[in-house]
Amino acid sequence: MTAPRNADLHCHSTVSDGTLTPEALAQRAARNGVDLWALTDHDELGGQDRAIAAARALGLAYLSGTEISVSFAAQTVHIVGLGFDHTDAGLQAGLRATRSGREQRARAMSEDLARVGIAGAYEGALKYVDNPELISRTHFARYLVEAGVCRDTNEVFRRYITEGKPGFVPHRWAALRDALRWITQAGGVAVIAHPGRYPFSANEEYALFSEFKAHGGQAVEVSTAAHSPADSVKFTTLCQEFDLAASRGSDFHSPQESRFDLGQLPALPAGVRPVWELLQARVLR
Repeated sequence: MTAPRNADLHCHSTVSDGTLTPEALAQRAARNGVDLWALTDHDELGGQDRAIAAARALGLAYLSGTEISVSFAAQTVHIVGLGFDHTDAGLQAGLRATRSGREQRARAMSEDLARVGIAGAYEGALKYVDNPELISRTHFARYLVEAGVCRDTNEVFRRYITEGKPGFVPHRWAALRDALRWITQAGGVAVIAHPGRYPFSANEEYALFSEFKAHGGQAVEVSTAAHSPADSVKFTTLCQEFDLAASRGSDFHSPQESRFDLGQLPALPAGVRPVWELLQARVLR
């Protein structure tokens, strides 16, 4: 099998915090020349059957996906799972447990925003949520733009709902080892998502990669919207050092909000093994 030239293995639909349906994302991916696609909604598999059906109708090769929130070194880290059996009971149970607590966190965020004069944020954020179990900071950000508090979602994340700012409430997510176990026991490959986003020290970052590898992790996102060219070089080097495959994913959420459209990222650099080479038997057509 020839490796796909334009794989996009990280994006979000209305099932989590994206603004397009799984069907619309499949159409957009195909229109943009993507030849291997994965829908990776946060802590959720509810869009997988729709994504598979839409991809097959378009002749678009597909890998099952999700993005799991984990806690590591007092930070939230995201782990993408690819190519697993999305009906696996263990994976489904783990994701249900991870989703629990989001509503309580969201109400606490709203209360904190009210203290700085922004009332009704929880109810406002709910207007942007198709799945209330998955209410997130992104939904709050969209409401704060609608309410005229900020000009765009980037400004929201600079001024609010991030650590040290009004509206931030930490949440204890899954353990890294558990998330990797759910993915690998369901037959998938675990990927560190957008590692350049995490504010780790060099020692903490090395510990993340070491523990990830020790628990069966196999890949890292190298080409992704959050990465600068220097980040891509850095994480190419870490791929090689830890003998990990490289993934490519736009982290697309919305035509209005996302830095890169589906399929528009730079190609993976030379000298890395593409993650899809590990998943050839799991590609759905």
